[in-house]
Amino acid sequence: MADLSTFAQYNKLADQLIEKVSKDDLAECARLLALNVAHYESKYGELPLEETLAMIGMTKPNEDQLQLMANGMEILVRVLGNVVVGDWAGEALNMTLSDHFQVSYFKI
Repeated sequence: MADLSTFAQYNKLADQLIEKVSKDDLAECARLLALNVAHYESKYGELPLEETLAMIGMTKPNEDQLQLMANGMEILVRVLGNVVVGDWAGEALNMTLSDHFQVSYFKI
């Protein structure tokens, strides 16, 4: 179960990674995430983006929304970190980030 602190840590780490990566790395991350969304939609149908967009800037999310937001930030950090490291099959992808919120892991 995620809490606001977990989301905040992932969000901070994502911001730090975004500040340090190249435009090309960020574009590659966006492409990979878009491919994942397209894959999901092909299997399960269109994602309800209106509900997701409504969560942006939410001051008091419920537990389910908080878990979704934390999971989303964790995915962003994993994909962006692995684009930067360039190791899709390696240790970085399999690492449990909730135990290791260290920017230095991604060699920034």
